Amino acid sequence: METERVTEFPFTHLDRRPRKRARLGWDVPQAPKAQVGMFCGQELGNVTSFASLMAPSDHTTISLFDKEVARNGSPPWREDDKDGHYMFSLGENLTSRYKIQSKMGEGTFGQVLECWDREKKEMVAIKIVRGVKKYREAAMIEIEVLQQLGKHDKGGNRCVQLRNWFDYRNHICIVFEKLGPSLYDFLKKNNYRSFPIDLVREIGRQLLECVAFMHDLRLIHTDLKPENILLVSHDYIKVPDYNKNSSRSPKDSSYFKRIPKSSAIKVIDFGSTTYERQDQNYIVSTRHYRAPEVILGMGWTYPCDVWSIGCILVELCTGEALFQTHENLEHLAMMERVLGPLPQHVLKRADRHAEKYVRRGRLDWPEGAASRESIRAVQKLPRLQNLVMQHVDHSAGDLIHLLQGLLRYDPSDRLSAREALRHSFFTKDNLRR
Repeated sequence: METERVTEFPFTHLDRRPRKRARLGWDVPQAPKAQVGMFCGQELGNVTSFASLMAPSDHTTISLFDKEVARNGSPPWREDDKDGHYMFSLGENLTSRYKIQSKMGEGTFGQVLECWDREKKEMVAIKIVRGVKKYREAAMIEIEVLQQLGKHDKGGNRCVQLRNWFDYRNHICIVFEKLGPSLYDFLKKNNYRSFPIDLVREIGRQLLECVAFMHDLRLIHTDLKPENILLVSHDYIKVPDYNKNSSRSPKDSSYFKRIPKSSAIKVIDFGSTTYERQDQNYIVSTRHYRAPEVILGMGWTYPCDVWSIGCILVELCTGEALFQTHENLEHLAMMERVLGPLPQHVLKRADRHAEKYVRRGRLDWPEGAASRESIRAVQKLPRLQNLVMQHVDHSAGDLIHLLQGLLRYDPSDRLSAREALRHSFFTKDNLRR
């Protein structure tokens, strides 16, 4: 995570769990040369021609747009920080339409600010993308994807809704509806305690419906994780945590855990989304949710999203990421520990970069382990069935069977999102229990 030099926001300590790391590779398709977007309420027909009007490297030149908003309280010009993040102060304007209220988050892409929309009289979330070429290109792809999704998702119930977008001082700014916390943030504030199985079922159903909807449009998200799934509402209730030590007093706050009042979710972050095409071999997905075919360089398509969903469902049930690792061979060894041996026909398809993980037709483990600590980290993991049974009271059998379908090694054998939605875990019989 990049450091922040805005004085209004003290630097928060990084999460100590070994789960949030930069990707090993970052690649996106070329930005489309033509699309329809919105620039300050006006139709934009050609992205290339729009880009030619900008002078990103010339910070001494103030555009006509900046001169216009200057009459409405535009903030002073500031240099970006060393990583290309936009510098701001609370209470400032972001164009004449939006007023900055608070900082909601920060990531590799840039920052998300809570802003007041003077025109619509509502709070919105604005993603301010770093002023770096590859992130600007990814932002334009995200805008195109969001427009495509919005065109087909009339009710706006699956994916976050795009309100507007504009280019401000060399930063692509994407305006979204304001939603609640991410599933990861909710888990973190809840001391990584699991969600009830019925809530996991409802979240899983919505997530699969969203992904099936995207796959029908030939879109692959490629970065599904709890950070990119937002609860629609901030509201929650506190209930006794029966898994805690019974000696704890109800007066102790740790005796209770939070449960979202509503199970409604929406998927966000489409900057890595791509259309289906052949020979997709570059690295995608955040480490803990990365499918084996991505690690082995076999090429990937829709099933990589399904694998990520399987990992997410386990995490919601247990409170912890399923594969907490940052190294490829250890990651594959963890998969074998939890799910059983990788089939030889899958290992044979590893590309030349991943061949070093395979020896004599099997995974080179534990011989190829980097350390004894790495071997111990793998050995302490339980089998999938035991892991689920430790945390799930009812519906465990159906959930295990569903997860075994979502986490099949061979992507051609993995359940599709549509097939998973027809699984018994989501049937009405289960909902009546």
